Amino acid sequence: MSMKLLALALSALLVPAAMAAPSDAQQTPSAAAPQQTTVDTTKRPLLWKVSDADNAVYLLGSFHLLKQDDYPLPAEVDRVFGDSASLLFEVEPSVMTSPETVSKMQTYMGYEDGKTLSAVLPKATLDKLGTLITASGGSLQAMEQSEPWAVSLGLVMGVTQAMGFRPELGMDRHLMGKAETAGKPTGGLETIDDQLKALDGSPHAEQASSLDEFLTDPKKAVQQMATLHALWRAGDAAKLDSEMRADMARKTPETYRLLDVERNDRWLPQIEARLVKEKKDNTLIVVGALHLLGSDGLVEKLKAKGYAVERICDSCATP
Repeated sequence: MSMKLLALALSALLVPAAMAAPSDAQQTPSAAAPQQTTVDTTKRPLLWKVSDADNAVYLLGSFHLLKQDDYPLPAEVDRVFGDSASLLFEVEPSVMTSPETVSKMQTYMGYEDGKTLSAVLPKATLDKLGTLITASGGSLQAMEQSEPWAVSLGLVMGVTQAMGFRPELGMDRHLMGKAETAGKPTGGLETIDDQLKALDGSPHAEQASSLDEFLTDPKKAVQQMATLHALWRAGDAAKLDSEMRADMARKTPETYRLLDVERNDRWLPQIEARLVKEKKDNTLIVVGALHLLGSDGLVEKLKAKGYAVERICDSCATP
C-alpha cells in the first residue's frame, strides 16, 4: 500500500462516524489474516513533553484507526491526561459528529470542473480498479464522480475494517470522549475544511499513483497495515519515520507537503501560544503520529525553537 494511503491512519483524516463504512461500490474483498511476525508487544506511546519556564504541552502521536485490544492505553497517556487542563486535537471534537461534516466530505470527494474518474486515471489503473470493484460486486460507473483520493479512502476503510480496525476506536475518539466525561476543555488546531483541502489539493498524478500501488497488490496492504500498527503500538518512532514518513515524502512529495509539512507549520504557532500565553496550565495535544516524526515534525521544530523536549516512555531504553 502506498505511503499516502497508510498516512490516513497516522496523519491525514479523522473519519466521521457516518463516513466510516465504505459504500457498496468501494467494498474490497475480505482481508486475509496477516502473516504472523515476531513483534514487541509492549505498548509504548509516541509521547513527548515540551516545556518552557512555567508550563508544558504534551505531544501525543495518535493512530486514527484502532482495535479493541489496543486498550487500555499505556499508563503514560493516563498520567499526562490527568496532568493536562485542556486538550487540542486536529479538529474540534464536536465537528466529528456534525451532519455538516459529512456533507462537506461528499462535496470535496467530487469534481468541480466536470472531470470524471475515468478521465483522470491512467487506463491501466482504471482497468485494475474495475477488476477489483467488479469482483467485489460493485460498479465502477458508480464511482465516476469520485476523485482518486476518495476512492483510496474507501478502499483503505474496506481493508482496515476487514482487519478489525475501527475509526470510532481511534485514540483521538477515545480521548475526545474521556475529555468530555472529565469536563476538560477541548479545541482544534484546524477546521475540517483545512483537512479536506489538504487531501483534495493533492495532484491527481500522485493520487493516481497511490491508488495504482494499492490496486497492483491489494493483499500487500493487509501486511503493511499490520506492520504499521505494530510499529505504532511499540512506539518505534525511528522505524515509523524511515519506513513511512520518509517513503511518503519520496514517492508523493506534493501530497506529503500538503498533508504533513504545511499543516505542521500552521499548527506550530498555536502550540507555542499554549506555552507562552498559558502561564500555568498544561495542554495535551493529540495529532496523527506522522506529524511528530522527522525533521518536518513538530517535535524537532519545537526543539529548534529552544524549548526543552523529552520523550515520555516508561519502558523505552535510555538514550
